[in-house]
Amino acid sequence: MLTIIGSVLAGLIGGGIFLIGASYFWAPQSASGFGIPRTPVADRTFQSWLRVKGVRDIASGLFVAVLLANGSAHLLGWFMLAATFIPVGDALIVLRSKGPKAAAYGIHGATALVMAVIVILLLAG
Repeated sequence: MLTIIGSVLAGLIGGGIFLIGASYFWAPQSASGFGIPRTPVADRTFQSWLRVKGVRDIASGLFVAVLLANGSAHLLGWFMLAATFIPVGDALIVLRSKGPKAAAYGIHGATALVMAVIVILLLAG
């Protein structure tokens, strides 16, 4: 049962991060609020960074989908453990950029915490 709950939660995280990544391409003006100080989306350099983040997020979502399709909860758990470093790193980047602490902890920190719970569910199941 823990494995099923962990797999469903991992799928939700994977689908969510895939959609967030895709939004950096179709609606960058609304997707740019991930905690760093806002820059005009018309800035081509900033657009490039949004696309880099978008590709990373899309790939992360696809990794989760591939591992779910494989059916190995244990392998998915280890992947989710490694992937937990992404929101932790994002939170640190937001904090070091003097971005809002609410975004660092509320978005990225909360995501890392949920992912850690998913790891426990998948590896303990």
